[in-house]
Amino acid sequence: MFSTSRDWDARVGEAELVARGAGFCALRDRIIELAEPQAEHTIVDVGSGTGLLSLALAGRVARVWAIDSSPAMRDYLRVKATSADLHNVETVLASAVSLPLVDGVADLVVSNYCLHELRHADKYRALAEARRVLKPGGRLVIGDMMFSLNPIQTRDRHVVTVKLRKIARRGLPGVWRLLKNAARLATGRWEHPANAAWWHEALTRSGFHNVRVEMLAHEGGIAIAETPVGSTGVSRENLRSVEGDRP
Repeated sequence: MFSTSRDWDARVGEAELVARGAGFCALRDRIIELAEPQAEHTIVDVGSGTGLLSLALAGRVARVWAIDSSPAMRDYLRVKATSADLHNVETVLASAVSLPLVDGVADLVVSNYCLHELRHADKYRALAEARRVLKPGGRLVIGDMMFSLNPIQTRDRHVVTVKLRKIARRGLPGVWRLLKNAARLATGRWEHPANAAWWHEALTRSGFHNVRVEMLAHEGGIAIAETPVGSTGVSRENLRSVEGDRP
């Protein structure tokens, strides 16, 4: 679920409770439905967290590479997989922007609420890595926050307004959280979500095709894309080009 080292080692219990909630379980099920896993597939789960996607997929496919940058998350998932008698889950300590896997190893790359932690330039690097490890004709399915702070866009404005109201209703603790988030935003330490239009363009520019984005009732969305048959990945020159155009 998470891919950066922003103190996730200290938040394993919190992450697990969130993952067990009805909303995340429903999102998991929709991601899996869109991914269409097959028994012979190898899957890469980017930002695997405590295993929301990895464990649900492991019983359906040949192999799961569960990638997370938090040692505590990795260890937690490893124990959960063992307790479920799942021996096809490989837990790996690594970043979304540098996957320690060979080219073309995966039939599917999935991710859930991970990439909003990355700045936009690093999202492009993560997409390049996803495309690199996917086989030609492979599929990428990303569930994530899908809104921006752009007040011009109606949905973005609505999502931000709803979030602010929910936090404010908590009274003094809510106000304190708003102040902390404002400070994080001002210093560039807040999350970096992107809206559906950004994701559609980023995936297209990263060399994926059949790109589509499914918006959900809340803040989130799911982006689905495929690597072209005969794909050879994104060149370093193209990666530098798309990064240079994005903040």
